[in-house]
Amino acid sequence: MGARQTPDGRVTLPKNATVADHVVARLAQWGVRRYFGLPGDGINGMTSALQRAAGRAEFVQVRHEETAGFAASAHVKYGGGPLGCALVTSGPGAVHLLNGLYDAKLDHQPVVALVGNTALTAEGGGYYQEIDLLALYKDVASAFLAQLDDPSQARHLVDRACRTALARRTVTALVLPLDVQDRPAVPDPPHAHGYYHTSAVPSSATTVPPEADVRRAAEVLRGGERVAMLVGQGALGAESEVRQIADRLGAGVAAALLGFAAVDHREPWVTGAIGLLGTRPSWQLMRDCDRLLIVGSNMPYSEFYPPEGQARAVQIDVDGSRMGLRYPTEVNLTGDAGPTLRALLRELGPGPAPTAWRQKIADATSAWRRAQREIAGQPADPVNPQSLFTALDDQLPGDVMLSVDCGTSTAWYARHVRVRPGMLASLSGTLLSMGGGMPYGIAAKFAHPDRPLVALLGDGAMQMNGVNELITVAKYWRSWSDPRFVVLVLNNRDLAFVSWEQRSTEGTPAYPASQDLPDVDYHRWAEVLGLHGVLVDSPDQVPDVWRRALTADRPTVINAVVDPAELMLPPHFTGEQARNTAAAMLRGDADRAGIIRRGVPSAVATWRPRRR
Repeated sequence: MGARQTPDGRVTLPKNATVADHVVARLAQWGVRRYFGLPGDGINGMTSALQRAAGRAEFVQVRHEETAGFAASAHVKYGGGPLGCALVTSGPGAVHLLNGLYDAKLDHQPVVALVGNTALTAEGGGYYQEIDLLALYKDVASAFLAQLDDPSQARHLVDRACRTALARRTVTALVLPLDVQDRPAVPDPPHAHGYYHTSAVPSSATTVPPEADVRRAAEVLRGGERVAMLVGQGALGAESEVRQIADRLGAGVAAALLGFAAVDHREPWVTGAIGLLGTRPSWQLMRDCDRLLIVGSNMPYSEFYPPEGQARAVQIDVDGSRMGLRYPTEVNLTGDAGPTLRALLRELGPGPAPTAWRQKIADATSAWRRAQREIAGQPADPVNPQSLFTALDDQLPGDVMLSVDCGTSTAWYARHVRVRPGMLASLSGTLLSMGGGMPYGIAAKFAHPDRPLVALLGDGAMQMNGVNELITVAKYWRSWSDPRFVVLVLNNRDLAFVSWEQRSTEGTPAYPASQDLPDVDYHRWAEVLGLHGVLVDSPDQVPDVWRRALTADRPTVINAVVDPAELMLPPHFTGEQARNTAAAMLRGDADRAGIIRRGVPSAVATWRPRRR
């Protein structure tokens, strides 16, 4: 006999229900029905409750608690539910979870962490796995953190953790002592002093700013002849409004990586990514604009915004505390992107959009895209990694989900994959943590088991946790209605992004003891697990590999042996970066011949003048 909900929203539990049963039932009222985690004796009461709630709650077993945190964050990003939830045991489990939780916190995803703890009777006695979890979690769950010490607290602590996570779009945490989990539940606390009676109804949020502020914003933007827009994850779900206001203003639109799916990257006025991994047209867009509209983005690279004083700026964000942090804005509109942009459109009214500006943007974007495709087609040793991304872009299913790890795979994704309406795509956008790509892919497939998934990883991320979480894929893929889960591994035997950063910022050669990676047959590991594995070590294999992977009857790992010397040129390569890279070559970089071999043709293709 499981928990039941009464018409007034209260939970009715069976007489023998435990505190853990109550926690599971109350979380369900907030929309939490999927828990990512790894079992341990510190949460035995919770996993027993989940077993009793079979059919109403699901436990997804991952290989490492860090994955649970990443997956809980990604669960929200890919639309799996309003709240992400991670459930881990005490001691080492709690420590392992932190990195994934920081990903959620920094990317503003509502996640509730449930962490087991030493029994109350043993606390303070130096018991096995005893850690001061309230101190450990004080930063990552600073918005709300509490330990459940009495059964009567379960209701109000769960409610406050969920409400706070949703309202502030952040991480909250509940510490659950082992012995308390199995105590008899108190679903309805006494009507007495010192007890709380709380609601499981989410709080409303400000969706549209005051009319006067919208009018001021329209006045600032209306006079612009060269309008630029920067969209981030706050614009997701407002794709139509972003398009409409861009058309009304004649604007060019650059996208932060977390907001890639908010625009159609096939459009000539969409300049693509911004920042160190961005495009030259996005750099030029910001250098030349006279108005800037920022929608749901807090991209931190200030040097990629317009020079201070050049452009009049308006910002839209659901969190007023994040306004005006990167550029001196004149008007800050606190509200959801969709309704706020609709209000702004009404205030702007009809009017002619500047055409010369948009044509300039289109010309620059078209030239850049041709140049990047040319670079992707250049010969390399043995395979040009960029060619894999252009080939993927040509064959992307319309409903594909993309999960991207941090490293060179991020760069080539940002340059070559034209995300379009209907697709979902995300990554660890602010923490920039390696190891997020595979957990994100797993969470996406649980959110939408009927859609194909492509995970884009470097070999560093694959060795960090990808090889282990491939076991998770092997465990669950038969339960997905669409079995396609394609993992691309860029196997260059090098932590290449770190190597390039060291060359360009420190002026020192790549350090083999630090950056060289062992060569692993990732495709054979997939085969051991009963999945498909494909080795790509020749450019002739690239065109067909995606077709094979995207029509396979089970998950596929593509082990692509790619050139570690492939050059990542930023959209604005400074003199200092050039000098540092040259210094690294002069100091005997082990791959200097490869860098010259790939760098010269890439630079020529990127920087030579082009005509339409």
